[in-house]
Amino acid sequence: MKPYRSMLFVPGHKPPWVAKALRSGAHALILDLEDAVPESAKDRAREAVSDVIRHLGWGRVGVFVRVNALDTEHFAKDVAAVVHPGLTGLLLPKVDGRDDVVAYDALVTAAEIERGMPRGGVGLVPCLETARSISAVDAIATGPRVTSLMAAAARDADVSRDVGFRWTPTGEETLYLRSRIVLAARAAGLRHIVLGLWQDVDDLAGLRAFARSNSGLGFGGQVLIHPSHVEVVNEEYAIGDAERDRLRRLVETYEHAAGSGQGAVRFEGDHIDLAHVRHARDLLAASHVDEEVEAL
Repeated sequence: MKPYRSMLFVPGHKPPWVAKALRSGAHALILDLEDAVPESAKDRAREAVSDVIRHLGWGRVGVFVRVNALDTEHFAKDVAAVVHPGLTGLLLPKVDGRDDVVAYDALVTAAEIERGMPRGGVGLVPCLETARSISAVDAIATGPRVTSLMAAAARDADVSRDVGFRWTPTGEETLYLRSRIVLAARAAGLRHIVLGLWQDVDDLAGLRAFARSNSGLGFGGQVLIHPSHVEVVNEEYAIGDAERDRLRRLVETYEHAAGSGQGAVRFEGDHIDLAHVRHARDLLAASHVDEEVEAL
């Protein structure tokens, strides 16, 4: 999955909100058919989301849909309706294990065949919001079509109820859970994973601290509920100009030293060797891709 730093929810039954979401600068939209949509509006939302996907335009932003969970009567209708060319992926709620991912994969494949789309083009992003899903994250991360993971750490949401923690802004109570997901993702080869979400719409300082902490932990972006959060999140999950310049200097310093036969060198007070250079090169490569996403 591209390194979408900001993924903004839009209720599926409110298509006029899409224009505002696009103006926010979000890297991806999540058209929601699940919790944000009342039961009485599910059919209407499904039709609206299908129409938005077909007309949103290619390549400007990532386009995801959060479908309903497998324990509802809606999930199969959701998948059949929204798998169209231009859909980036599906956000899968309340996934408990790899078998759930396999079930969605079969439905997506059927929809791709029905619409004459290449198989495998639509990615799956499981939401880890239950104790069972976090315990099974290693298997889930290697499921078919899985391009990313979403770690849930929201206040008073499904994960807090299921696990039983008391939420704090600094997140000590979910540090193990979030770290567990990062490690499983990396072991499965998933480089870009996202976190959800900051619920206090007006507390931008709290959002910034939350985003900065999770960027440092290894997450690449965040799922958002309000357009005002986009700018803060885009800033905090990016590599700043100063850090990018430092990484370039580090690589140049090492390469110059290596040219004269040195395997380690002193760089701006630090001892560095090839491991540091490899890390710097990876970050610079990710930053380059990140700039391409920003330019969409």
